[in-house]
Amino acid sequence: MAIEIERKFLVVGDAWRAAAHKVVPMAQGYLNDLAALNLPDGSAGAMKASVRVRIAGDAAFLNLKSRELGHTRQEFDYAIPVDDARALLALSVGGLVDKRRHYVHHDGHLWEVDEFLGDNAGLVVAEIELCRADEPFSRPAWLGREVTDEPRYYNLALATRPYARWTAAEQHR
Repeated sequence: MAIEIERKFLVVGDAWRAAAHKVVPMAQGYLNDLAALNLPDGSAGAMKASVRVRIAGDAAFLNLKSRELGHTRQEFDYAIPVDDARALLALSVGGLVDKRRHYVHHDGHLWEVDEFLGDNAGLVVAEIELCRADEPFSRPAWLGREVTDEPRYYNLALATRPYARWTAAEQHR
């Protein structure tokens, strides 16, 4: 079984851009019923896993991820033909999530900085994947508040209720 251990943070400023060594455009959508989400109160709803289709540069993937809050989840990722991914994206429930993923090395770890576009423009989130839940890591100066346990920052939630629909108070808390 594949386990993902990931922490998610807001990004402050643009200092991270100078350290980015690679940028990959991404488009992704979800195939399962997003109505099972109860986002305003952050509850998990009835859905136990997300089913995502992603085109990342010249590659495409079908991804299944368990819906548990926190930094540790089951994750299964399968390469698929890009043409199949385009057809599956047309079947997505909710909106597509468009972003640019920037790869930044910092103190022995790889950070993925997602700069969201379209209805999620203005949101920038950094993620780090760890080998152990208690693995120590150095925080870059541009790293802001941790949002790992806040479902509204999950891509699945952003497909349903994009950042552009958040109130000003929601965007700043």
